[in-house]
Amino acid sequence: MAKLRVHCFSVSLDGYGAGPDQSIDHPLGIGGEQLHKWMFGTRTFNQLFGGGNGSTGIDDAFARRGFDGIGAWILGRNMFGPVRGPWPDESWKGWWGDNPPYHTPVFVLTHHPRAPIAMEGGTTFHFVTDGISSALDQAKAAAGGKDVRVGGGAATIRQYLQAGLVDEMHVAVSPVPLGRGEPLFKDIDLPKLGYATTEHLPTEAATHFVLAKQ
Repeated sequence: MAKLRVHCFSVSLDGYGAGPDQSIDHPLGIGGEQLHKWMFGTRTFNQLFGGGNGSTGIDDAFARRGFDGIGAWILGRNMFGPVRGPWPDESWKGWWGDNPPYHTPVFVLTHHPRAPIAMEGGTTFHFVTDGISSALDQAKAAAGGKDVRVGGGAATIRQYLQAGLVDEMHVAVSPVPLGRGEPLFKDIDLPKLGYATTEHLPTEAATHFVLAKQ
């Protein structure tokens, strides 16, 4: 049966999954980029964005696992862009340029309807206005038997965790505090929801944890 997975979600030492004040200049919030340094140098990341070979090892292995067997994605609206409220026009098409790194159907949670956007490389953004269950149903149908990945942000992951819908979750804890931002596990009782740690591996840049439903 297809699973709902979270991968490569980086959090600060004090539990924030993004910095405050997201904007065009700060897509991950102020200070948020430093949470992802463990991934930026990996072979997987560099191949996705047309760079050089990059490093291999534990960090790269976790980055690569996040794409294996994924047939569709779900994103919160903030992961798609900084635009708030009704869409003012059709000009914003995501942070990633003409060829986003997903290469699958992507379902964006929003309160405001918008027509699908077909991008280069096989990515099509679909905008879902009727909640997380509908987005998951649509993503599973589009995934063709493969798994679905929730890309974030933190609030979207919390909703799926609280509903008990996430089957597996990889969190990379970066050794930096942010002080403020978007907390990942606020009001989440992981043991009560049935989640337990199944893997934990440290590297120089992060400590990787995998949580799964028991």
